[in-house]
Parts: sequence; C-alpha cells; structure tokens
Amino acid sequence: MMEKVFLFGSLLLFIAAVQGWAQADKADEVCPILVGETIPDVKVHTVEGNAVRLLDLVKEKPAVIIFYRGGWCPYCNRHLAELRKVEDALLKKGYQILAISPDSPASIKQTLEKQKLNYTLLSDSKLEAIHAFGLSFRLDPETLKKYATYGIDLVEASGGTNEDILPTPAAFVVDKKGVVRFAYVNPNYKERIKAETLMAVIDTL
Repeated sequence: MMEKVFLFGSLLLFIAAVQGWAQADKADEVCPILVGETIPDVKVHTVEGNAVRLLDLVKEKPAVIIFYRGGWCPYCNRHLAELRKVEDALLKKGYQILAISPDSPASIKQTLEKQKLNYTLLSDSKLEAIHAFGLSFRLDPETLKKYATYGIDLVEASGGTNEDILPTPAAFVVDKKGVVRFAYVNPNYKERIKAETLMAVIDTL
C-alpha cells in the first residue's frame, strides 16, 4: 500500500505568495514545488566542492532527488542506508539518486564514508536549492538549544553558512527535462518514504 504523500496545494502557494513568506517557521508550513513543475535552476556542490547545476545533472539521466537534514540526523542516515537496497534497481531503470543536505562538502564526505554509499550526495550549505524547492524552515531557539545538548551544531555541519535552517525531508522523482513526476514531502522528520514505495512509483512512470 502506498504511503500517504504529503503534497501542499496551490491554495497554500497562493497564500504564501500574497503574504510574502520568505521563510517558513515550521516544517509543516513549507510550500514545496509541485508535480508538473520544473525544478529550479540552482547550483549545489559535490563532495570535492565543485559547483554543479542541478538541471545539468538530471539532463544526464532522470533522478530521485532526496532532501535530508544532515549527516548528524540518525533518521536521515537510516533512510540513506535504506536507499542502498534499491540503488541497483533504480540504475537498471535508468535513474540516479541525488541526495541533498545543508551539510558542507567536507561533512557529506564523512557521511559517504561512514555510510558506505555509492550514490551521489550533494552539499547545499548555502541553502540555494532548499529555499528554491520551497522546503526550508527556521528552527526555533528552544529546538536549537535542545540540539546543542545532543552535540548537534548546524554551523559546523554546514561549514559556517547555516545557523538555524533545515529542509523538510522530501523526495522528488524528476525526468530529464527537470519536470517533477512525483513528490513526497513529510514534515515529520521521523517518517521517510520507503525504498519499496519509491520503486513502485518508478514502475508506474
């Protein structure tokens, strides 16, 4: 059975535009891009620190684009590891996995090595993609203090560019033209789309 897909309607997007929201204050207030829209023309960085256009990457082959909070997040790491189970199947279908977080290139390198991942992790430490995809929200001071007690430092993880912004975890299936064919956005960071659900989606496209 397909998991519940959290898609936020056009009405919410309209309200956001009218009110001029520059930044969501909560994960469930974000206004992500929708199915049928083209992904924004943004740059992210490779593990080597090289800037790449996301649209150029998907022109090479369609992609499953994952947005995650960072390598410090156990739920993110669990999901990244789960995606390894379907990586070969996705490759056979002609897809690539691109996982994006606010972590710096140095931080994503650590995640790659620790998790033994073969697919591509990309740094959006300047938050360009996270903002443009409509996924960014600002953490409240109380949550930041709680994170600090766990040893979580967003400034350090991002290489000094991010203090309090995170993406709402999301998954987008994008074709070679950059058009979103499927979107899953869940404000509950403990819940991620299952690997088998992604494969079921790919099989229907």
